[in-house]
Amino acid sequence: MNASLQRLEQGKLYYSISEVCRMTGLEPHVLRYWETEFTQMRPRKNRAGNRAYRAKEIQYVHYIRHLLHAEKYTIQGAKKRLVEVTPEEVAGQISLLRPEIVVSPVKRGEESIEEVSSVSSDLRSELEQVRNGLREVLRLLDGEKA
Repeated sequence: MNASLQRLEQGKLYYSISEVCRMTGLEPHVLRYWETEFTQMRPRKNRAGNRAYRAKEIQYVHYIRHLLHAEKYTIQGAKKRLVEVTPEEVAGQISLLRPEIVVSPVKRGEESIEEVSSVSSDLRSELEQVRNGLREVLRLLDGEKA
């Protein structure tokens, strides 16, 4: 596991744009552009004006990257898709696509820690099949409503 993901495990609350770039393989100008296009990506800025990304925003970065690069959505299509999903669904999708990524904060006592999903490739394949089946059911249900 690389150092940036280990920091996520330790429960660090905020990440710089350079840390997010290392985690996601994206360039800073891409993240800054996405901030103008996707309302889910609005990192806070500290007193010096530097971006401070939270784990939730990093999940959105990974999901948007997946939509644009792997599923070949356009920016407009990705915007529409993001309106359709909840933050919990984004976290679930990320855990299927990138199991090493933090997917949910968990409270234990007074400490807030981050869980890292460790999903085997066989289990991931099965979960993807279930997800595709559920999407088909939703598509059929949407067809009945029309």
